[in-house]
Amino acid sequence: MKRQIAIAAFASGLISLGSNHVSAQNSDNVSTSVNIILADVISMDLGAVGSGGAINFNYANTSDYNSSKNVAMPNSLVINSSKKFDVKIKSEGANFVSGSNLIPVDVLQVKAVSGGSLMGTMNEVTLSTADQVLVSNASSGANQTLNIAYSISAEKASKVLLGKPKGTYTQTVTYTATAL
Repeated sequence: MKRQIAIAAFASGLISLGSNHVSAQNSDNVSTSVNIILADVISMDLGAVGSGGAINFNYANTSDYNSSKNVAMPNSLVINSSKKFDVKIKSEGANFVSGSNLIPVDVLQVKAVSGGSLMGTMNEVTLSTADQVLVSNASSGANQTLNIAYSISAEKASKVLLGKPKGTYTQTVTYTATAL
């Protein structure tokens, strides 16, 4: 019997302690901070140029050497940037090369043209081994496309290209996007 009284007293004590503890809690809060950590990013991919492989200027007859040639490449580059940026261009060598035959790279004009989604100051440059700004102060954004036009003037064709040995003359052109 003493044992039953002790169990009953212990149980009522637990109940009263538990009910006092429960009734003392009106609310309980826990908080944490959520951080969004951003880094400056810039990336550039080949658009139409990558899918087409190369930009070709074909000179097959005398009228080709006496006229300007233009090759427009819509969506040439696709650029993502978290900041404003410049797009620069340069050739990897001083000449277009076919075996031991050379044509100076300054025969080629390169121009950023409107029509893509990239916004900035569009420029035209004569290709060289030095970095030159093709687009300046371009806006930040995702998947921005840049249209590029390549040209060789009739004067350069008749004075520089005419008389060179036949062949495919090649040079690598490099584009760089640089955050401002």
